[in-house]
Amino acid sequence: MPSEQIAEKILVLGPAWVGDMVLAQSLFKTLKANSPNCVIDVAAPAWTLPLLERMPEVSGKIALPFKHGELAFWQRIAFGKNLKKAGYTQSIILTNSLKSALLPWAAGIKKRTSFLGEMRYGLINDIRPLDKNILKKTVERFVFLGLKINESLPIEIPNPQLATNPQTVLATLAKLGIEAPQYKVIGLCPGAEYGEAKRWPAKYYADVANDALTKGWQVWLFGSDKDIAITSQINQLTQNRCHDFGGKTKLGEAIDLMSLCDTVISNDSGLMHVAAALITENEKHKKLIAIFGSSDPYHTPPMSNKAVIEYLGLYCSPCFKRECPLKHLNCLKQIQPQHVISNLS
Repeated sequence: MPSEQIAEKILVLGPAWVGDMVLAQSLFKTLKANSPNCVIDVAAPAWTLPLLERMPEVSGKIALPFKHGELAFWQRIAFGKNLKKAGYTQSIILTNSLKSALLPWAAGIKKRTSFLGEMRYGLINDIRPLDKNILKKTVERFVFLGLKINESLPIEIPNPQLATNPQTVLATLAKLGIEAPQYKVIGLCPGAEYGEAKRWPAKYYADVANDALTKGWQVWLFGSDKDIAITSQINQLTQNRCHDFGGKTKLGEAIDLMSLCDTVISNDSGLMHVAAALITENEKHKKLIAIFGSSDPYHTPPMSNKAVIEYLGLYCSPCFKRECPLKHLNCLKQIQPQHVISNLS
C-alpha cells in the first residue's frame, strides 16, 4: 500500500495590526482551498488572538510575548527552538522585518517563505519577488505568499469572513447591560490610530447619528481607549442618546457587538476591516460605508461586496500623512454628512 501523505503543517507569522490580520484570513482560506488537510497555526501579538479565534481555518493560536518593535534577539531564538517539536513543514512570514524571520529559522522549519524584506538572506530560503505594480493590494501580497512558485493569483481572492458565536454575543450584551436590539442598529467607528488625517470629523459622525436616532434606530459607538475623547464628543452632540462603547470593550467584545449592527460607518481602520468581514444571519455581508482620507482605498480596501467607499481622490490624495500637510483636511471635510446619510438603507 502506498504510504499515507503527510499533511502540511504551516506556521504563519502574522501581522501586528488588526486590519492586516483580518486581510490575512484570505491567505488562510487560499491555503485551505489548495490543500484542505493542511494545518495552519498562527503566531502573532496577543491582541490579535480574538480575530484568530473567529477564523475557522486557523488551528493553533500562538501569542508572541515580544513588545511591539522590540528586537529581543535571544528571546526570539529561544521561543523558536521551543517550537521545533511541532513539526512544521513550512513557515509563511507576512511581515518584512528581520526580527520576524528569526523565530521560524530558530524553529528549524525547512521551508521559510516570504519577501526578502530587511535583507533576510538565509533566514528566508523561499524568497518570493515583490512586484508592487502587480501586487498592489496588501491582501494580494499575503495570498501570493501562499501560492506555489510561478503560480498566478486567483481571479477571485476569497473575502475574510469572521465567525461569531450567538452565545458569546449574548454574553457580551449581558456583561454590558444591553438588551438585544429590536430595531436597526448603526455602528460608528470614528477612531483611527494612525492620525487625524484618517478621521472624518466628529461633528459629521454626530450629524449621521442624530439622523439615525430621529428615525428610531440605535447608534453604537466603537473605539479603543485612545478613542474615548471622540466617541464621548459624538455622544454629547446627540444628547447622550448613543450607546458609547469607546474604551469599554475588548476587541472580541467589539466584534460580537458589531455583528449585530445592520450598517457600519467607519474610517479606514482596523475596525473597518472587521466590519467588512462580518456577515448577517442570511450569510450576506453587512452594509459598510468606509471613509478614506489620507490613505489609499486601492491598497487596503474593505473586502466586502456590500462596502461603499467614500473617497474624493483630490489632487493631494493620498498623502499617507498622519496630519494634513496643507492644514485644510479637505479630503475628509468635503465628504458631507448628508451624502453619507443618503447611502444608508
